[in-house]
Amino acid sequence: MRRHLIAFLLCATFVVAPAPTDPVRAQETATLIADRLEIAGDSTLIADGAVEVFHQGRRLTASKVIYDQTTDRLRIEGPIRLTDEAGTTVIVAAQADLAADLTEGLMQSARIVLQEQLQVAAAELRRSGGRYMQLDNAVASSCRICNGSSTPLWEIRARRILHDTVERQIYFDHAQMRVGGVPVFYIPRLRMPDPSLDRSTGFLQPSLVARTDLGTGLTLPYFVTLGPSRDLTFSPTLTTTGAFTLGLRYRQAFDNGSLSIEGAVSRDDLQPGQMRGYVMADGTFMLSSGHRLAFHAEGVSDDAYLADYDISDTDRLTNTLLIDKVQRESFFEGRVINFQSLREGELGSATPYLVTDVTYLRRFTLGALGGEGMLRLSGHTHTRQSSVTTDSVDDSDDVAEGADLGRLSLGADWRRDWIAPGGLVLAALGEVRLDAYHVQDDATYGGSSTRSFGAGAVELRWPWVRAGEQATQVIEPIAQIVWSSANGGLIPNEDSRLVEFDEGNLFSLNRFPGSDAVETGARLALGLSWTRIAPSGWSFGVTGGRVLREDPVASFGEASGLSGSTSDWMLGATVDAPNGLQLAGRLIASSDLDVTRGEVHAAYSNNRMSISAGYINSIADAVEARVDDVSDIVLAGSYQFTPQWNGTASGRYDFEGDSYSRVDLGLAYRNECVSFNLSISRRLTSSTNLQPSTTVDLSFGLIGFGTGKSGAARMCRE
Repeated sequence: MRRHLIAFLLCATFVVAPAPTDPVRAQETATLIADRLEIAGDSTLIADGAVEVFHQGRRLTASKVIYDQTTDRLRIEGPIRLTDEAGTTVIVAAQADLAADLTEGLMQSARIVLQEQLQVAAAELRRSGGRYMQLDNAVASSCRICNGSSTPLWEIRARRILHDTVERQIYFDHAQMRVGGVPVFYIPRLRMPDPSLDRSTGFLQPSLVARTDLGTGLTLPYFVTLGPSRDLTFSPTLTTTGAFTLGLRYRQAFDNGSLSIEGAVSRDDLQPGQMRGYVMADGTFMLSSGHRLAFHAEGVSDDAYLADYDISDTDRLTNTLLIDKVQRESFFEGRVINFQSLREGELGSATPYLVTDVTYLRRFTLGALGGEGMLRLSGHTHTRQSSVTTDSVDDSDDVAEGADLGRLSLGADWRRDWIAPGGLVLAALGEVRLDAYHVQDDATYGGSSTRSFGAGAVELRWPWVRAGEQATQVIEPIAQIVWSSANGGLIPNEDSRLVEFDEGNLFSLNRFPGSDAVETGARLALGLSWTRIAPSGWSFGVTGGRVLREDPVASFGEASGLSGSTSDWMLGATVDAPNGLQLAGRLIASSDLDVTRGEVHAAYSNNRMSISAGYINSIADAVEARVDDVSDIVLAGSYQFTPQWNGTASGRYDFEGDSYSRVDLGLAYRNECVSFNLSISRRLTSSTNLQPSTTVDLSFGLIGFGTGKSGAARMCRE
């Protein structure tokens, strides 16, 4: 009660006597709270015991404060703690002489703590202009100092350190970097961003890169801010073999989108005398009409550059311009794509290099007839550079090397469900489509042709539900009878050669993924699904089935599992556990249990580790242009050894070729003041343009200078 009364009297003293005539000045008057108050003379107030001073969001605590109204200054005895308006900058000191608004003055035995990361300490700190804090003969570090040791892991000692709180920059005069107390280097002047600054012009974290084919190199990025919405990064790299690379990245944010451009130019001994490089650009913009405009562009000087410099594993460049709009009842998309092949042995002139696609979808209902349908209008063209009218490339696609194609399609599909007594679900569904094609530079398919396609089906589902305290189970047998027919001219199949038989298309009217091929004839699809969902978080799902046909469809390859009059059995299963385990698998096998295709994906994660694995096995298939069997496994994982240490590993192994294609290992360390990253990559594939290579990447950074959040602090050992 006494403390609150004194606080009230002090507030009255500061605010009322003498009251400033300027109302703004009155609002800036400080508020002081203390246990004891003594008034000495007419102009001196002495506050003693748990003193607190508040002014415009700033807060000061001390053991004793003496306020001289004549000079409008505070003499303060510590321990002192001064916190700024945002609470991100804290100053502690033994004693101080400050202006009443706490923005100017001198503090003894002072230490600044910025963003709970960087600490700057000196015997004396001078505040001026409400903006600058100057410390002479100071030391800066973000490392924790344990009892019994006065040496941080790293520190910067300087004759003078100046912190500009407005620009959020820290300036060092005659700076000396020390690691473990040992001087490492000296620099006359140094400027670093404080921890609260996200973007600032200056050098970024350097990295050391070693490659078997390019030697060991140092990369020292330099970041340039070009205002609040633009920036530019230069990344020069010089290696021991004399190779030089200059990387560039430009970013800009707009009110309605963003733009990013990156690239590099290089000179090396891999291709002596040649200037090598690449460029990639991405942009996304929202137009006033509600459409989204996006593009992706990439180019490279030669086929091996991206792999040589470990930029990307892509073997085909893709340039895309896209515009789309999504609404509740409709969807529109238009895109233009340019392809450039980097694959060894692939004839680029025989690959479509310019592709255009336009798609419009509109959802509708049929009134009294009920149900819901979708209207589809689409157009497609692709062009090849070659003018050869025959298929001389050994890819088994029966398409001329120079074939150019244009297609216009109009179609609609519809579905309606009825629930019958006993829980039976009866559905009627159908699809109609009209395609118009024009093909050039193809001796087999050249000219114009049209095709009409129609399909109708009746589907019966009978879900059985069993609900209990432990879990809810659903068993659903499904049968679907389909009849479809197509009439028209001869059409090349270019977009529907790779067919996946899975749970998603077991009951589809057309299992070909594209538009060039359609599934015709009478067929019966049979399936059974079982799901189990438990309140504990466990869930299981199994779906199996097959397709019976009146006549086989020749367009399906052996590897699809859909060839012949009777398809292979399809079995898919999923497991989702509350402990972070996820499993998904699919098996395509004949009645004799000969596996046509199989794949398994597994993932597990918890607070310390994550691991994922994927395996695929598929037989060779000429229709899919795959002459050899496929049997690959991909593994990836990470483990948090301690709060500071983290390791990662990934790799891909080809069982058919008995070889690894790539192996990656990583080790990272991050504590309260340093970050360290080491990665090792080994590429074992080879070709005319590429040789197996190993890349080692090492980077080290100091936390506390605009480098983001710190990691877990080190534990001190007593």
